[in-house]
Amino acid sequence: MASLYLDPDLEPADAEVGARVRLRGDEARHAIAVARVRPGERLAIADGAGFVVRGPVVDVASGELSIEVDDVQHDPEPEPRLWLAQALAKGDRDELAIQAATELGVSGVIPWQADRSVSRWDGPKAAKGRERWAAIVREATKQSIRSRVPEVLPLGSPLPGLVLVLEPAADRALTAVELPAQGDVTLVVGPEGGLTARELALGMPVRLGAEVLRTSTAGPAALAVLNARLGRW
Repeated sequence: MASLYLDPDLEPADAEVGARVRLRGDEARHAIAVARVRPGERLAIADGAGFVVRGPVVDVASGELSIEVDDVQHDPEPEPRLWLAQALAKGDRDELAIQAATELGVSGVIPWQADRSVSRWDGPKAAKGRERWAAIVREATKQSIRSRVPEVLPLGSPLPGLVLVLEPAADRALTAVELPAQGDVTLVVGPEGGLTARELALGMPVRLGAEVLRTSTAGPAALAVLNARLGRW
């Protein structure tokens, strides 16, 4: 399977079968110096918004490389769009959650400072935290070879669409929820200390199973359930 590199400036009009597409900047330097890509190896280059070209490397120069396109792919955004509102958590548990969620096809993630979050993004930390999450999501996109980079919304953004709050004690199972054919579905995952009554009222409380999952695994587990229910797996 070809490695994936991202180029937001990739233009579909300039990337038809038979065309040569250049990869420059940090992505090209990583491919050449770290991955040691050589002529003849196959690569995929995506714009991060659903457009992907693939082909063999035909030229490697200082700081850039070129592929000859033999495959072009346009991936529409899946419906409904699945979002993860992940509570800030201590250590790297929130980062582990969004990394796995990206690999599982989430459309976007929302950093959420819950009432019982130990980690806090106050002041300038909010911008730095979002940048950190965006970098994690970008790298997970490349690793999982998916054509779309999930969006990372600002801290405290409104929760889109049908909001499902994961709560181990909820009466309704996630598998029993009627899912919309289009629009947005947001999974809300609380911190280690659990959710307050106010936070449970953000949407429909749902449970996954009898086990109580860590904040780093609850969201990805729920996404796996939804992927199966929506026929994506």
